[in-house]
Amino acid sequence: MSAQAHVETLRWEGQCPGYVSMVEQTLLPGQHVQLEVRTVPEMVNAIYRLAVRGAPAIGVAAAFGVLLGVQDQGALNREEFQKHTLLVCDELATARPTAVNLFWALNRMRQRLALDFEQGLDVAGLIAGLFEEAHEIFTSDRATCRRMGEIGAELIADGQSLLTHCNAGALATAGMGTALAPMYVAAEQGKQLHVYADETRPLLQGARITAWELMQAGIPVTLITDSMAARVMQEGKVDAVFVGSDRIAANGDVCNKIGTYGVALSAQAHGIPFYVVAPLSTIDPSLSDGSKIPIEERPAAEITEGLGRLTAPAGVDTYNPAFDVTPARLVTGLITEVGLLTAPDAASIQSALTRA
Repeated sequence: MSAQAHVETLRWEGQCPGYVSMVEQTLLPGQHVQLEVRTVPEMVNAIYRLAVRGAPAIGVAAAFGVLLGVQDQGALNREEFQKHTLLVCDELATARPTAVNLFWALNRMRQRLALDFEQGLDVAGLIAGLFEEAHEIFTSDRATCRRMGEIGAELIADGQSLLTHCNAGALATAGMGTALAPMYVAAEQGKQLHVYADETRPLLQGARITAWELMQAGIPVTLITDSMAARVMQEGKVDAVFVGSDRIAANGDVCNKIGTYGVALSAQAHGIPFYVVAPLSTIDPSLSDGSKIPIEERPAAEITEGLGRLTAPAGVDTYNPAFDVTPARLVTGLITEVGLLTAPDAASIQSALTRA
């Protein structure tokens, strides 16, 4: 498999003015459609309804969203432009609450604005600076994905069978992915591997996206329902688990798609390594532990009307948290762009952040 085999999730088209082109992920696998996003409300909507999803990709989308909101504001004076840009950032921050990369990217854009404003740049210069910053977030994410893939591939032996939950591949980032990146690199190295992909209820990101993405890349994949993961482990068919993350607390607790915690418990029970692959931008050092991570609750219809078809009694009560938290004690290793953190804890995470 070549390094270009993975799908390109999103990109900026043109200079200033320009727009964002992204894969409309809600239509996969039935249709592979490019969505054009040209306004801030359109970007907020795309993030909220999961047209673009995955923490790193959401961060890049947010940075590009700032550009959409400011690129045509050259007639404002400096003070008006500064105020407008901050309001754009605030609007984008409402899209989803859990993925910390969203807020990390918006903070980078705010900081770049503040720095350039203090240096006395005119509005054209401020726009140019934000354009540069957003594209740096994009290119650095691609490089980070590649580096994590190289580090993680060292943990994969030829002939192994792996399990993953939700989608943490190219379609969750601007590059080759987080949890799937080690698989892509291992395949490039000539290693034979097989992947079990959990379907990931209720929106089936594993079935609709991960299975499709791995098939596009030529990596053998077997789709299973979420409730089958423990059975597959019990049968000795899984050598290691690789998942991504939407937010990691300072002590190493990992927030990821709902169902990840159960996978981690099963992996521990069967003596299977459980690896989390995530860039340092996913770590939120302001939160001491996973109990402080805000968990997004999604609409009831995602459970009761799966893929638009009524699958439960009308009016039934539902509970639909989009994420859960896996305690650090269940994490064999956290793979970041600065290396593998074995049994991550507060000290090792702080050390990694200082090396960034």
